[in-house]
Amino acid sequence: MSAAIASLASYGSDSDSEIESESKTSSEKVDPMDPDATVHLKPLQSGNVTTLAVLNSAPEVAVKESVETGTHLDPTLKEVSYNPTYETLFAPEFGPKNPFQTQQMAAPRNMLSGYAEPAHVNDFMFEQQRRTFSTYGYALDPSVDAQQISTTSYIGAVDEAEKNKGLTVFESGQKKTEKRKKVKGGEAADIDNFLGPWAKYEDEKNVAKPTEEEKKDLEEYLAKRQKRGKREEESPAEEKTILHVKDMYDYQGRSYLHVPQDVGVNLRSPDAPDKCYLPKKQIHVWSGHTKGVSAIRLFPSSGHLLLSCSMDCKIKLWEVYGERRCLRTFIGHSKAVRDICFNNTGTQFLSAAYDRYIKLWDSETGQCISRFTNRKVPYCVKFNPDEDKQNLFVAGMSDKKIVQWDIRTGEVVQEYDRHLGAVNTITFVDENRRFVSTSDDKSLRVWEWDIPVDFKYIAEPSMHSMPAVTLSPNGKWLACQSMDNQILIFGAQNRFRLNKKKIFKGHMVAGYACQVDFSPDMSYVVSGDADGKLNIWDWKTTKLYHRIKAHDKFFLINIQRRIHRHAWVSFLLENSSDLHGPPLYKPPRG
Repeated sequence: MSAAIASLASYGSDSDSEIESESKTSSEKVDPMDPDATVHLKPLQSGNVTTLAVLNSAPEVAVKESVETGTHLDPTLKEVSYNPTYETLFAPEFGPKNPFQTQQMAAPRNMLSGYAEPAHVNDFMFEQQRRTFSTYGYALDPSVDAQQISTTSYIGAVDEAEKNKGLTVFESGQKKTEKRKKVKGGEAADIDNFLGPWAKYEDEKNVAKPTEEEKKDLEEYLAKRQKRGKREEESPAEEKTILHVKDMYDYQGRSYLHVPQDVGVNLRSPDAPDKCYLPKKQIHVWSGHTKGVSAIRLFPSSGHLLLSCSMDCKIKLWEVYGERRCLRTFIGHSKAVRDICFNNTGTQFLSAAYDRYIKLWDSETGQCISRFTNRKVPYCVKFNPDEDKQNLFVAGMSDKKIVQWDIRTGEVVQEYDRHLGAVNTITFVDENRRFVSTSDDKSLRVWEWDIPVDFKYIAEPSMHSMPAVTLSPNGKWLACQSMDNQILIFGAQNRFRLNKKKIFKGHMVAGYACQVDFSPDMSYVVSGDADGKLNIWDWKTTKLYHRIKAHDKFFLINIQRRIHRHAWVSFLLENSSDLHGPPLYKPPRG
């Protein structure tokens, strides 16, 4: 028992006493036969046993790690002797001050948009001040006590608040005016004096009736106002023609429509040239128009004649070979001529002008055969290329329609009304079973002949207006002059998809309807530009090969090509009276 009590007493002693006791016990040998040494192995005896123990309630414990997990950084320090962690450096209450932080960002905030203080605002008051601010531009300052309202307690338009004396939208500063009173109309039984709801107001004044002279002036004014809204009916201009050569027929009775055989080129050959070459020099300049030339067309199949229309309201027929004279002038439009088109044989041609008339002319005699109009401006006109449909032609109008006329009856037989802007071009494709039209609405539509619903509609947000379209000689591609200074190539068969590999750039045509064309062997793509230059690209590589300076004074308007089976002549039109014609094919001798 004494050994057990000693061990309990030693438990509560200091560490030094423990070490001493351990050294003493280790030095002393314990007798194994001592009954006190094995008392803890025996069961406790029944009965009252009293023990005493001295315990240390707060012993010293060795601390292995520091309780402080973070290191405080003094915001005034300019140097840090160790690498602090991200959490320590950017803690809200620690770390250096951000010199790039604005005053608004450095201000204390308890939410993303700022510091919000809890306050109680009546819903009605909040809505009242909100509506007042949106209506008058001022409202009460929410930070000012409502009992201490003065002129400085408004925010927003303070001057307006002083003017309105701080009235809100729910408070009316003006008194309602009294309702106007009507003259009493008497009783309904009195038929002669009863006015009823037709009675006049008491303050109503009768206006004096106009005199006879004032009536006449008023009627004239109203008549002029009505005429202003109506379009005046313009009568067609008188048609006449001027022959500029001495004899219209030669010694065999042949007119200038006969294909010449003494020009050094076989114009009747049906074969296309095998190779086309870049132009080297200018051959001739045709002069005769007094204003800008808008379009030119070469005689079908042979190309020995050139037809041009101009802003001087005249149409002229020129020789391409020989003396290159002006043969005949056609006069019959009162305004500028926009477009012209030969029929398949070249014996007749159509002209469309800004006087809203389309006229059919005889190429040989110069006689005007018939006139067509629907009171709209025609922008383009085309004969149907089929031999059995030479009596039909289509015209793109300024009222967003494509109108189809029959020459025999002079009546409109079909209307294609789907565009959203004025129609600029009409091009026949797919062996003349379809035609493609472009418009100011920046779209391209494909139509079946004689079916007034487009079966293909092409319009992209990036597309621009395309005022000039040309079909390739093999009939597979459509070259479209886009107003963003590039030439786009669309497939002319089936899907009419954009060929993204064939985009020709490098010229400036924005704002002008410059025509684009191909060489007969499909080697080159040619276009004019606004600088009066002729640009020639390679079809395969889309590389800009050559640029020819054609005009000096004015911008280039158009370029038109004609494949006359053995030579390709390209004509450049400028906003002047001259026509230039450099050849792009060197014809073989014989």
